[in-house]
Amino acid sequence: MRIIFTSDTHGSLYPINYAQNRPENTGLFCVAAQIDKDGNTLVIDGGDSLQGTPLISYYLEHRDEYDFHPMAEGFKEMGLDYYTLGNHDFNFGYDAILDYVSAMKATLICANVVDKRGALGIKKNVIHVLEDGTRVGITAAVTGYVNVWEQKENLSELEVKDPVESLRQELEDLKGKCDITVCIYHGGFEEDLLTGKKLSETRENEACRIARELDFDILLTGHQHMPVEGVVIDGTYGVQPPDKARKYCEIEAVRGDEGWNISSELVSVNEPGEAYNRIKAEHAFMDDLSLKLDKWLDIPIGCLEKEILPEDKLYAALHGSKVASIFNQVELEYTGADFSCTSLSNDPLGLKKEITVRDVLGIYQFANTVEVKGVTRAVLKEALERCAEYFDYNKETGEVSISKVFLQPKVEHYNYDFYGGLEYEFDLTRPVGDRVVTMRKLDGSELVDDEQYTLVTSNYRATGTGGYECIGNSPTVKSYSDEMPDLLIDFIRRNSPVGEIVNSKFSCRM
Repeated sequence: MRIIFTSDTHGSLYPINYAQNRPENTGLFCVAAQIDKDGNTLVIDGGDSLQGTPLISYYLEHRDEYDFHPMAEGFKEMGLDYYTLGNHDFNFGYDAILDYVSAMKATLICANVVDKRGALGIKKNVIHVLEDGTRVGITAAVTGYVNVWEQKENLSELEVKDPVESLRQELEDLKGKCDITVCIYHGGFEEDLLTGKKLSETRENEACRIARELDFDILLTGHQHMPVEGVVIDGTYGVQPPDKARKYCEIEAVRGDEGWNISSELVSVNEPGEAYNRIKAEHAFMDDLSLKLDKWLDIPIGCLEKEILPEDKLYAALHGSKVASIFNQVELEYTGADFSCTSLSNDPLGLKKEITVRDVLGIYQFANTVEVKGVTRAVLKEALERCAEYFDYNKETGEVSISKVFLQPKVEHYNYDFYGGLEYEFDLTRPVGDRVVTMRKLDGSELVDDEQYTLVTSNYRATGTGGYECIGNSPTVKSYSDEMPDLLIDFIRRNSPVGEIVNSKFSCRM
């Protein structure tokens, strides 16, 4: 048997980088153009399809105008057989999921999601009989951290249960009924795959636990965007593709005298060719969506006094980010909070002098809202100590580098936060956990231990994810429904030309 597996495609359909307005070897149509499917091949996806590109954002805002779903069209062209939901697929509520599922031709499997309305047609497991008679038992689950991250209103008609226990039940049901078992898990590996070192104490990623406690033959993982060509953990064969349909996993399982011999490779998406051109031509009915999207993306919204060149991640973390200062200013003005914190995506970010909608969506790619938390001085210090963990300091050479804690098993520059409204200093020569040496208001006044302050941050960080449990455990003062990209667009329109913003005092001792 053979499996073609994608995951975390994040709205990537066409071979286009929308933020930079240039071609890119990526997208479901390109994957479809280079895969061959026969009766002994399964095409499977691991979720997170409904967020990540301006294409899917624009579609979700205008979906009533169209009688097709762009991502469903891509998966149909691939011949998708089965798929599950990722955590980002819940971001837009039940009706957005229903719209997607209704357009799909594949079967949705998710053992740990309870559909209270009952319209999604979710299967807990299936047995697929291949052309050669092989019976493939398949089940799936999404990370239980959906309950931590997602806004309550988006889960009002859905319940996300414990993934490991749900998978355990389905595996028991499949035993004796099939020849080989496959688990689709929208979650990643919680251990270093070379050393076995535990990377996190949270239950966001539990693939290693699933492999050890359950005995699936094949474990198809996602969520971390980490390319894993193939790994064997206690007899379970695991893989994971990177995000945005840049590569896909091709798994081959051959039945031998002593069981299944499994191998795999990560296949890069090729430059679009004749097969892609044929697919695109057959989907000319979608051209109107693309034309309206491009027109919307290129709407001018304002300007900067001076262009911000793409900021190197380490340099920005050490010296401050002009992009992050804009984000923090938007949050501070919108909510009136005492302090703000924001993170940046994994890619170096900058802003041209003349700004369009495309530019804003390029630097802020998530539909985050903002939330105000009530925090103490101790909470702020603990959060800043987590930020200071971003740096490795070599005492012999004086060299500063990015800690592996933020690079493995998944690159997580976005878990380094920049603070606004605050003066603070790190001493990188001190041990991790004791690096914050200065912390006061911008007017120079000290923070008081028994006083509550307000901190505005994204709804993502407000859950405490990324090592910021201290923020997550703090009381919520107010939540807002407006999304950050919209707030950014409004801020730039009102304040053009936007000059350099200084809303913090930060330094590092080395």
